[in-house]
Amino acid sequence: MASGFFVLLDDIAAIMDDVAVMSKIAAKKTAGILGDDLAVNAEKASGFASSRELPVLWAISKGSLLNKIIILPIAFLLSAFLPVAIIVILVLGGLFLAYEGAEKIYEFIFPHKHEESEGITEEVLTEEEILAVEKGKIKSAIVTDFILSVEIVIIALGTVIDEPLMQQIVVTSIIAVIATVGVYGIVALIVRMDEAGYKLIKFSKREKSISKFIGNILVKALPLVIKGLTVIGTIALLLVAGGIFVHYIPFFHHVVPTIKLPSILKEFVIGLALGFVVLGIVNLFKMIFKKKEVAK
Repeated sequence: MASGFFVLLDDIAAIMDDVAVMSKIAAKKTAGILGDDLAVNAEKASGFASSRELPVLWAISKGSLLNKIIILPIAFLLSAFLPVAIIVILVLGGLFLAYEGAEKIYEFIFPHKHEESEGITEEVLTEEEILAVEKGKIKSAIVTDFILSVEIVIIALGTVIDEPLMQQIVVTSIIAVIATVGVYGIVALIVRMDEAGYKLIKFSKREKSISKFIGNILVKALPLVIKGLTVIGTIALLLVAGGIFVHYIPFFHHVVPTIKLPSILKEFVIGLALGFVVLGIVNLFKMIFKKKEVAK
């Protein structure tokens, strides 16, 4: 009886060890999209009044958690009864990520005007109008998070698709929690950088002091950090997309080994190339629909 109990404990320990290893692999696979998630949410959570940044971020975090609660059961059901759907969604998601990365690069090279988005402007708004603007931005952020959450869950699930269902559930759920708590925790620190900087500047009574120096750095660093995260996130998007194509599309899986380049560079090039193909198709459809609207 005692020996059976210790065997059970050993099995549990072995399973937990496997889960830890697989969670680490899944975290590496999803790191790229988490980087983009971080950049997107830092950008969306900034630009509010200082007193409203954390409440807005908390509202987005709750929406993100609800997104994952909706997505996870659907993903597990597909994995159990239609596992091929996970691969299809993974590749389609890869195309979306590649398109998003290529669009950012295209926009950087060929900048074009955007329609002015709703936001907190310099004009005086009533409390109701400010709350309405906040609500709109929160909804927009949660919709964006839903798309990114689908990719995070599917990529994490794709790394353990051949494992028993229980291990799939545990590993993917761990990554989903990390994606929510980790990303939004870091975003909260980022968007409060300038506030911390202002407090350090006010705290110092001398013209030249360490606290004032650090405070100025924090205030000036916020926009640079968000821009830096955007660049890193764009590169990561293309790497994640390229990795999906190489591993799950047979053509690329067989062709890539013949190319004498580092694997990370191959994945980036493939992600970028397919991203521009999708971007070209999307822009073509946009032009067609625009001409039809003008004709009406």
